[in-house]
Parts: sequence; C-alpha cells; structure tokens
Amino acid sequence: MNVLAELDRYLNVRRQLGADLRTDERILRRFAAFADGANEKYVNTGLIMRWLESLPSASSGTRATRFRVVRHFGEWLHGIDPKNEAPPRGFTLGRIRRGRPYIYSDAEILAIIEHARALPSVYGMRGLTSSTLFGLIAVTGLRISEALGLDPGDFDAGSGVLQIRKGKLGKERLLPLEPSVVQQLESYGRERDRLLGHRPQAFFVTCEGHRFGDCGARYNFAHVSQQIGLREPQPFLRHGRGPRIHDLRHTFAVRTLLNWYRAGKDVGREMIKLTTWLGHSSPANTYWYLEAVPELLELASARIAGVAAQGEAR
Repeated sequence: MNVLAELDRYLNVRRQLGADLRTDERILRRFAAFADGANEKYVNTGLIMRWLESLPSASSGTRATRFRVVRHFGEWLHGIDPKNEAPPRGFTLGRIRRGRPYIYSDAEILAIIEHARALPSVYGMRGLTSSTLFGLIAVTGLRISEALGLDPGDFDAGSGVLQIRKGKLGKERLLPLEPSVVQQLESYGRERDRLLGHRPQAFFVTCEGHRFGDCGARYNFAHVSQQIGLREPQPFLRHGRGPRIHDLRHTFAVRTLLNWYRAGKDVGREMIKLTTWLGHSSPANTYWYLEAVPELLELASARIAGVAAQGEAR
C-alpha cells in the first residue's frame, strides 16, 4: 500500500464532506513522508509513536492533536486494508493540559506589527500582508485559519463588518469592526490591489497574488519574534519556541475580560458576548481564561467574595 497515495484520496473525501483540512493536511503529509522514508507500507501504533518521537518537542496539546489526526487516518486505512492498525480507542499520550497563554504587552504588539511591516520582498507585499494580518488578529481575536480564509467580499467597508465564513466546526459569524480597523483594512486592500494590478480572490495574499498560507504566516511571525527578542535566534531558518500567533487571540480575550472586571460589569452576563465573538462552541471554553491567567482569577475571586459579603450583610 502506498501511504502517500491513500492520503490524497483520504483528504479528497474529507474535503467533499466540507472539512477544513489546513492543519490536518500539514500534519498528515509530514507523517506520510516519514512512513515513506521508513519504507513502511502499513500504518500501526508503533509507526505513529516513532513518528511523534522524531518531531521537535512540542506542548502536550500539540502532540495530542498530531496523534488524533494521524489516528483517524489510520482508522481510514484499516477500513481499506486490515493490515493497517490504528491505535485502539482509549489509547492516550498522557494527561493533556492546556498551556498558560502568553499575554502580549501593547509595546510587544506594536513591535511585532512594525517589524513585520519591514519584512523584505520584491513588491513589498510580504511586509504589508504580515503586518496587517498580525494587527487584525490582535484587535479581533481571530483564529489564524479564520483570518487566512478571508476573501475580499468578506469585508464590508461600508457597514464596517467582517464575515467569518470558515470558523471552527464550520460556524459562521459577523464581527462589527472599530472605524480605525476598517480604515486599516481598506488601506491594505487598496495597496494590495495596486501592487498586484488586480483584485485577488483571497484577502491576504503573497507577492504572486496567491492566498497567504499558514506556514508562511507562522514563519514570518517566528522571524519577527526572534528580531524583537520574544524568541531565541535559531539557525537554519528554524522557528524556535516562544509566544505564538495564537497568543494574540488569547491576549484579546484576556484584555476584554480584564476591562469588564475593571469597569464593574457583570462578567457572567457579558461572557456570552465574548463566547460568540470568539466563535467558541460553548461558554466553558471562554471561562478557561479565568483559570489560565492569575490576574483574572484574582479579580473573579474578589468579585465572588464581594457578592458573598453583601449577601451576609443582608
């Protein structure tokens, strides 16, 4: 069996079913290349574990995602040929904990955007796209996949609304933008179209007019992060470890909650707004920030203690 050939068929079937496979495909192609390089014709638990061990160190959550994606592929292969074996249900890599998010300061976010703007390229599109992309994620809390999936028609400058069509689990939502954000996106669109000489199909693009990809975005972010000291410099164009693009989303969520607490708002009542804005499947995913950020946990505890004290006084 040719694992690479079966992978293409697997991805095509899932795409036809409407799945968003940008992350899954990247993981699976690395796994298939590893299997091919090891001259393995069939997938099994041992091969999957050797592949995981061959990868650079990563958080437990990232390792769990890699394992889950490859395991599902193994189940597909088993259905085609029983000689393939996926890890049994219940097999675990250990207890998975979500890592504590990195919360950027205003100065760090400005430095990221400014250094991204200076990234060199033939037509200047690399710096223009990267700086606008990172800035948009910082002020809206979009997922990187949602931002990269935008098309020009998803941005309505007249109403100041951004349509997210490719959210997690296929969910769509509309985000009203601040006037300053609308101006930045309008400016990017005009300069993008001027440099290309036409309006592209994707909103965020490369110098060639192709949709800006996940790998390119993460590489540029890692490069900028190394320049400003958020990551250690790495040889051979490696990304290194440190704060991620996704932490811009975390920063947006945490600051929103902090502002609500400091303004004396009823955070429990407001939480559904943030859950909807972020595209979370349930408020429980949004409440995680209260546990992950010490300052938020302290504010929440103080609020609860204050309410309890008022109740006793009555």
